[in-house]
Amino acid sequence: MKTPNGLSEEQFEKIRSIRQRVIETIGSNMDLYGITLSIGHMYGHMYFHNEPVTLDEMGDVMGMSKTSMSTGMRTLIDLKMVHKVLGKGSRKDLYVVENDWHQTFIDYFSVEWRKSIEMNLSAINKALNEVRRLRRDAQEAQDDALSVVLDQDETKLNEARKYYLWLDRLIDAFESGDIFELVPKEE
Repeated sequence: MKTPNGLSEEQFEKIRSIRQRVIETIGSNMDLYGITLSIGHMYGHMYFHNEPVTLDEMGDVMGMSKTSMSTGMRTLIDLKMVHKVLGKGSRKDLYVVENDWHQTFIDYFSVEWRKSIEMNLSAINKALNEVRRLRRDAQEAQDDALSVVLDQDETKLNEARKYYLWLDRLIDAFESGDIFELVPKEE
């Protein structure tokens, strides 16, 4: 007996098994993106689907409620891992996976790293200002022990600041595509 796509039942089952192994792995590793296992599985199923899908179709495949599917799809759209597309003659929303995993990585991590940089640089800059105020107080009081500790802390804070400024430039290299000159995509 042939399946709708022209494969024998045995061929279809082998391919389904191969795909399922990859889907399971994708789902397990999506926590890197802050995504739950079920949303990761949804992304994996969509990845192997060769045409746009509706929430109903994905719900049938996943055995999830339409509400859960909608929430998951919204998460994937927010992460730019899935896009809504128009379909001729369809009144339902259709979705496709972003196939450029390099861009997905860049989009997600650039936003997350920039948030981290902003928070950390803010904390470091506040700490540096406080250290400098304390140093003035220590110099006035001629407190050499405090001055030594403050010098050490200022050195550490400046090194941390340099790291976050470097990370900001690295993100710029990702967003501009310059990173691919250093580490080319596989052809």
